[in-house]
Amino acid sequence: MHFRRFAALFVLIALLIALDFGVFNFTQSLDWRLGDWLLQHNAQNRQSDHEIVIVDIDQKSLEEMNEVASKWPWPRAIHAELIEHIIAQQPKAIVFDILFNEPDTFGTESDALFRQVVAQYPNLYFAHSQLADGNPIELKTLPASVGLIKTAQAKPDARAVLLLPSVLDKSSWRGGLINFQPDADGIGRHYLIGQAIDGWLISSLPWRLAQDFKWAAVSQQKIRLNWQQSHPHIAYSDIYRDANSEQPRRAANEFRNKIVVIGTAAPGLQDLRSTPLNAAYPGVEILATAIDNLKNDNWLRDPPRWPFALFSLLLAALLLLGFKHRKNTLALAGLMLTLSILGIALMWLGLQRNWFLPLAAPLAWGWAYFWLAALMSYLAEKASREQAVAMFSRFLDARVVGELIASGQIDMNKKAESRELTVLFSDIRGFTTLSENHTPEYIVELLNRYFSMQVAIIFKHGGTLDKFIGDAIMAFWGAPANDPNHASNAIAAAIEMSEALEHFKAELKDLNADFDVGIGIHTGPAVVGFIGAESRLDYTVIGDTVNLASRIEGLTKGIARILVSEECMRAASHEQFEFQDRDIHHVKGREQAVQLYEPRKKS
Repeated sequence: MHFRRFAALFVLIALLIALDFGVFNFTQSLDWRLGDWLLQHNAQNRQSDHEIVIVDIDQKSLEEMNEVASKWPWPRAIHAELIEHIIAQQPKAIVFDILFNEPDTFGTESDALFRQVVAQYPNLYFAHSQLADGNPIELKTLPASVGLIKTAQAKPDARAVLLLPSVLDKSSWRGGLINFQPDADGIGRHYLIGQAIDGWLISSLPWRLAQDFKWAAVSQQKIRLNWQQSHPHIAYSDIYRDANSEQPRRAANEFRNKIVVIGTAAPGLQDLRSTPLNAAYPGVEILATAIDNLKNDNWLRDPPRWPFALFSLLLAALLLLGFKHRKNTLALAGLMLTLSILGIALMWLGLQRNWFLPLAAPLAWGWAYFWLAALMSYLAEKASREQAVAMFSRFLDARVVGELIASGQIDMNKKAESRELTVLFSDIRGFTTLSENHTPEYIVELLNRYFSMQVAIIFKHGGTLDKFIGDAIMAFWGAPANDPNHASNAIAAAIEMSEALEHFKAELKDLNADFDVGIGIHTGPAVVGFIGAESRLDYTVIGDTVNLASRIEGLTKGIARILVSEECMRAASHEQFEFQDRDIHHVKGREQAVQLYEPRKKS
């Protein structure tokens, strides 16, 4: 029954896993989040490429350039001067992370100078940007300098809204897109390689560099960035001031063979993006990271996600087997914790080899199955305990039942077994006369009072009430809890039951109640457990020991109120009781005679 429940849960989880990895990807954000955390730590150990430097229009530069260039945006002539200074040092490339799509507010002369300087050098690259709204441009009209790639599926009327460096000559529009799109959770993790528009492919700015410098090919539309420590930042104002100084202090070959990225990290210019490293990460640093990754071919590779569904199913199947075989829930939790640590370690090792392994989602599905199965197991165990309490409370003191269940000594699923027990039978004699003189309702009430008193004594001495047989009581010791003193406890209960009977009779002296009890006790092997139909089970004992205890009770009349067998006498404590020999007797159904004793408490 339990296995079917766990198997049904497995089928449900498997269906959800199939929908997740095959269609909806609703746990992908878990891979992102865990990956972000690991990337934050991994980035601290990864050195950036020293051949990529950032000329930063930082807050310091904005303040220091006020005297020369006024407020931002500065005259384009300023950039022209900086280009001339850097080009003299023979850099590999100068990349502007700044849009030049509108005329200079300082006049046409500044733009003309900037245009003239830019046209002289083929290793200058400029930012392009694609917008969702605006006036579209026919892609076929764009100059070759844009680097547009026409595929066999290119539509002649394809259009796109693009911001291009229109202040420059079209031959100088060399560059690419700098669009940085966040994932569904608002955090950017990938950089565009190329944007496909109706069969035309517009390269990103990092990919344009990769194409021109023959870096390793990339066949996908975007790459996952492999973050590292920040690239060297040099304040724009420091370079500009040194370029215009009569006695320059900076190295004359500072930018030789370097890729120089010019952009801004100043908070006031609002070129900040949310990334795994920071919620306000400079766009120029993102661009430099993408260039770095492509140059060194160390961007993070993403394996297909769907095979990791198999890992999710494997975890759930492993847990299914654990719950099926009733493994300890804490042990299964320890297994999941170990596998989770191993999974995170594997993700970390993957980052060292430029792979992003999405193992968070499979682990989450494993934990989902574990917690749901553990809840089901707990509820089933709780129901079983409640059932056991309800059933055993008929036979044992309710407080004892709780202790036995908690200690695991009561198990509803445990099969009947043979144990050495002590069985007690108690029967009322002489009750017929009293019944003839009173109503049945009164007699039943009287019996209930008598039984309640005697059962309380049985429970007090650790006995288990088996059943009422008319006006007789059957009880036993030694199950469900193991009791090495079961014989002594049964005898102690019998003696107290006898004493309680005298008090009970004294309360009924006005009724002329003349009745007595006989108590027979025997110790021996018997089968004990849940016996009966599945819909009606009783916790009882069967076997010859039960029959003999009943026969001994039948021999008490005229001999003694309490009689015990020799086996019971030998098993009992002789420090607590003394036993008077009551001869050997033959009992019905047994060939061998039975030696009987009357027990008394030692004074």
